[in-house]
Amino acid sequence: MMALETMRWKNNRLELIDQRLLPKKNIYISCVTSGDVREAIKTMVVRGAPAIGIAGAYGVYLGMRKSRARNFDAFKKEMSAVIKRLASSRPTARNLFWALERMDALVKENHKKPVKTLKSLILAEAHTILAEDMKICRAMGRYGAKLIPTHAGILTHCNAGGLATAGYGTALGVIFAARKKIRRVYADETRPVLQGARLTAWELDRARIPVTLICDNMAASLMAAKKVDAVIVGADRIAANGDTANKIGTYNLAVLARYHKISFYVAAPFSTFDLSITDGTGIEIEERSAEEVRKIGSACIAPEKVSVWNPAFDVTPAKLITAIITEKGIIRRPTRRKVARMLQK
Repeated sequence: MMALETMRWKNNRLELIDQRLLPKKNIYISCVTSGDVREAIKTMVVRGAPAIGIAGAYGVYLGMRKSRARNFDAFKKEMSAVIKRLASSRPTARNLFWALERMDALVKENHKKPVKTLKSLILAEAHTILAEDMKICRAMGRYGAKLIPTHAGILTHCNAGGLATAGYGTALGVIFAARKKIRRVYADETRPVLQGARLTAWELDRARIPVTLICDNMAASLMAAKKVDAVIVGADRIAANGDTANKIGTYNLAVLARYHKISFYVAAPFSTFDLSITDGTGIEIEERSAEEVRKIGSACIAPEKVSVWNPAFDVTPAKLITAIITEKGIIRRPTRRKVARMLQK
């Protein structure tokens, strides 16, 4: 499976696949400032927690590349403002904050070095985060593949593939690694922005993995027909006890999977875990524009002024999760103690 180049660094700019245009157009847009990166994250040019984190790291460099600060204090003050603006782009994806915190810690650790050196270190760290993500996703794929039965039917939700990472995927990374054992993948369309229909189906078709697209409200019938052996999803933030925030509709699938006695797996790197949050009630859920629900593309499908509730994510309780697949191993029946133990590895 040829990895996607979700993002690339070229000529002092970050180039991102514009995911809003897929599958009709596969084009890159260029970000030359931290403001460009913030807008790309906010408008979902780039999406998926790991990819957002990587983009945020490069955004810090782009925000500081032309800094005229002459000493560390001035540089740090300017960088803190850049980080604050980037952090305001989307609230739920933990990886964004993890990457920004990592960049902040890097600069603090090197406070005695010249400003020019700090800029080079920031860019090098962004490159490192990008390279690490590819390795992490492949490691998750290897661990997760062991959980997949032979001739399996797999249901996935939203997009947790190459487009949501540096180019390989979390949930889809498991599917790519286990492809020889998989009979068919069923992709939920994932309303309201249709990431499953537009992105996941496109990625799986590109990888020549048999895929069937279904509407979100068909999942229960699919399970009842015994066509699903496992559900695999990604994650945007995981609390200390294993409660998991992912794209809206994930919780539905977890409840359905439990009723039908189907394994429900979450694939996520440790950069998605937020140990400062005790459980899922502490995860901030982003609410997005009503227009995403009232329209599909430019076509209005509802009364123009009808009231809309549009949370981008929901939280699946850890007790409904069969296992969380990480780059360090598998956390079966996640609990606070099991999560902490795996993090210590």
